[in-house]
Parts: sequence; C-alpha cells; structure tokens
Amino acid sequence: MGNETKGMLIGAVGVLIFSLTLPFTRIAVLELNPLFVAFGRALLAGLCALGWLYFSKAQRPTKTQLYKLLVIAIGIVYGFPIFTSIAMTTLPSAHGGIVLGVLPLVTAIFGALRFKERPSTSYWLAALSGSLRVLGYAYLDGVTGLMLGDFWLLVAIIFAAIGYAEGGKLSAELGAINVISWALALTLPINLVATYLFFDTPFDGVSHEALGAFFYVALFSMYVGFFFWYRGLAVGGVARVGQVQLLQPFATLIGAYFLLGESLTLLNAVFAGAVFLVVIVGRKMPIYKT
Repeated sequence: MGNETKGMLIGAVGVLIFSLTLPFTRIAVLELNPLFVAFGRALLAGLCALGWLYFSKAQRPTKTQLYKLLVIAIGIVYGFPIFTSIAMTTLPSAHGGIVLGVLPLVTAIFGALRFKERPSTSYWLAALSGSLRVLGYAYLDGVTGLMLGDFWLLVAIIFAAIGYAEGGKLSAELGAINVISWALALTLPINLVATYLFFDTPFDGVSHEALGAFFYVALFSMYVGFFFWYRGLAVGGVARVGQVQLLQPFATLIGAYFLLGESLTLLNAVFAGAVFLVVIVGRKMPIYKT
C-alpha cells in the first residue's frame, strides 16, 4: 500500500470523527453560549492534552516549532471552533456540512504555497469544480441566497485550512498526537479565562443532550480526531489527503438526520453526490513535489 493511499485511509477516520462536529455543535449552541462552546471545548481537550504530554514525556518543541504551533492554534483551536459555533446558531448543520466541502481546495492552496506541493492542473480543476458545486449548493439552499452564517463558515474554512496544512506537515516532525497536544496545552491559560468569561448558563439548566454534544466536540472533534487527521496528512501529503474531506458532507448529512431530525432533501443528496464524484476524479490526478 502506497503512502498516499495509507494517508487517505488514516485521514478518513479523522474525517468521520469531524463529520459529526457540526450536528453536535448545533445541539450544544442551542442551549449554551457559542463562545463558551468554542473556548470550553479547547479547555477540556487541553486538559487531556496536558495529561498526555506529561505521562508520555513528549518531545519539547523547538523555537521554530513553537511558531508553527502558534499558527496551528490560531487556525484550529480558535478560528474554526469560534466561527463554526457562531454559524451553527443560525444554520442547519446539514447545510453547514456541505458548505465545508470547499475546505479541501483551500487546504490544498495553503499546502501548495507553504510546502511546495504542486498539484497538477487537472487536480486544481477537479478541486475547483467541487468547490463551485459546494458554493452553488449554499446559494440554492439559502432562503435568500447566501446567508450570514455562510460567511462565518467561509471564515472558519480559511482558519481550518491554515491549521490543517501547518499541522499536517509538523506532524512529520513531532508526531500527530504531540502536535495537537502542544497546540492545546500552550493555549490552555487563554482558554481557561475565556471559558470562565463566557460561562453564562448553569449546567443544571442544560439538557443531557447538549452536555453530551459539548463533550463530543471537546474530546473527539477538538482532540482525538486530529490523531488520525494530522497523521494522514503527514503520511500522504496535504493536498492529496485533504481531498478526503470532500466525503465529509455525506457523513454530516446522515449525522444531522439522526441527531437533529434534519431532512435528507433531494437538493442535499444531489450536491453531496456531485461532490463525491469530484473525489473519485481528483484521486487520480497527479501531485508533484518542487
């Protein structure tokens, strides 16, 4: 089995974990402050990360690696959780899941710019085709075209792409678990203060469903999922493995249906299927190293 295939399979496990992030975030923010959810998930994951770093006696990052970890933290500890939490206060999670289908293209762009991966013209055409289909879906599915929540999702995508590209590369040096663990541990003081500031709903007034959703996005979306995702990116390359995320809308649609009762509409199915075809085509397109 080649590294690209191996990386895509490992990354797919992370994608399945991430695919439930929006449905569970939607459940959580219906009862909890979205900023509490964003910072609180990082706090809880950071405490787990601190335990891992201590007991595993993990390698300490160098000064250069610390700068990279800061970029990763801005992208996936703060940017993506904050803006998706805000978006989920107004958007259905199924809608958001398909909009996030544009993420592989943006991740590939940052990977190409930052790490000298050179996808072929045919790869870019396939990725651009998939992304245009996602944006077309967002427009058609909105009551009045693109909505404010779509804007927040697009901002979240940019932050996530930066964190994914940088984290995937750094994982080859530090290891996937250590990368996400250091990013969370280093930001723990900020997350502790922010979580306290945005805690405005006593837990005894929150349903078990909302609390369970919060713990999922904290432990799995914010931490465990990255074990597989960053490892996959490190093994198979940012551009190639990043395309696996185009499959995420399928799992998000299913999760939204079972967890929130959101409808599986014909529009959802058609566009999710169209994105899936792009993955099949893009898998065969060459990516070069410069």
